[in-house]
Amino acid sequence: MAKEIILYNLADNVTDEEYKDYVTKEKGPLLESLPSAKKFELVKITGAATGEVPYRYVGILHLKSLEEFYQKDAPSQKFQDFLKKWQPMTSGFHILFGEEIY
Repeated sequence: MAKEIILYNLADNVTDEEYKDYVTKEKGPLLESLPSAKKFELVKITGAATGEVPYRYVGILHLKSLEEFYQKDAPSQKFQDFLKKWQPMTSGFHILFGEEIY
């Protein structure tokens, strides 16, 4: 199964509580409604065994097809509107994608 993994921090003006509310009411349901998506998970990182934590949030979008997501869903107006609202809530992000092995 394909995955898109997004690592990021919140912008200084966004609290964890505000973001949780946004994810529960808008972001999560929107991402899970995309035809190429199977499931969306969001993990708030609360600590690390060693070293500093560079990113406080990890979003994992489980996809039926990475190609379908990038060719159809990502360019859609629905997804572009989501990005316009979501990006100002973050302080930098890093996007990774790959295939589940196990």
